[in-house]
Amino acid sequence: MTGPTSRPPRRRSALLRATTVVAAVVPLCTAGWLGWRALDHSDPAGATAAPPGAVQSATTAPATPEAPPTSGTPTGTATPTDTPTPSGTPSAAPSASPTAPPAPPAGTADLTGRTVVLDPGHNPGNFSHPTEINRQVDVGNGHKECDTTGTETDSGYTEADYTLDVSRRARALLTARGAKVVLVQDGDRAWGPCVDERARAGADAHADVAVSVHGDGGPASGSGFHVIMPAKVVAGKADNSAIVEPSHRLGLLLRDHFHAATGEPYADYIADQGLDTRSDLGGLNLSAVPKVFIECGNMRNSADARRMTDPQWRQQAAQGIADALTAFLTAH
Repeated sequence: MTGPTSRPPRRRSALLRATTVVAAVVPLCTAGWLGWRALDHSDPAGATAAPPGAVQSATTAPATPEAPPTSGTPTGTATPTDTPTPSGTPSAAPSASPTAPPAPPAGTADLTGRTVVLDPGHNPGNFSHPTEINRQVDVGNGHKECDTTGTETDSGYTEADYTLDVSRRARALLTARGAKVVLVQDGDRAWGPCVDERARAGADAHADVAVSVHGDGGPASGSGFHVIMPAKVVAGKADNSAIVEPSHRLGLLLRDHFHAATGEPYADYIADQGLDTRSDLGGLNLSAVPKVFIECGNMRNSADARRMTDPQWRQQAAQGIADALTAFLTAH
């Protein structure tokens, strides 16, 4: 759940405990979602073993594509926490894209010499490190929690597990096309990293582009995906002026290619035509390379949850992400 509004609500942190109190009066899904919108989702996902607190360098993709999981069986029981507040007004998703989405690039597209950073949202170990992930970090125009736990489906399949799986699948596709792919974390950290470190990953890797992968935690009645793009932020240590325009081009490509690859409709509970622009996400405010977030679906919605727990659909999601990045990198 990240980004742009897109960070799912349910995260294990001090804020979550506050949200739980509210849930006694308000329906659980709604309370969790509202709380979730208060936090930042720019953080990567899925990690298990690394010294907490240690800043580690991003992991470069292996030459051999990883085998996808054998099943979509839910793992983990982290309760979603909160995320940032949307900057746009939710609108009903259209039944079809206003413009015909471009045909996905050929799988043989040559990306030799190009570097891509994939940022898997959250980390399955975050729930056991509340002190570390609740630490405030400077995002230029304010402060945000270092990270959050992310959301999950009703059956317990976590956003952190989803984002890491899809990012690995996209890495395999892009690597096969010749790109160097760096994951901000690859299941090799006990928690985090913080949103400011994730934002620096693109510059540290001398990347051409970056995408943060998430699953949203919106109201159970809402469904669909949306892409979050950066608003211009020049404040404090943040100045993303140079990346705003190319990031918006990337956002349009990602929306169209993801929709074409998965058939997932635009979100009907947030954003507009599958697009949102936000200034409250550290992962976008502090990025020095073109970057967007994608909320691949609403994990609190039963229909979206069924798709997101299906390995075959996750492969389609990875295909849409890889095709969008390929189109962006080969357009100039």
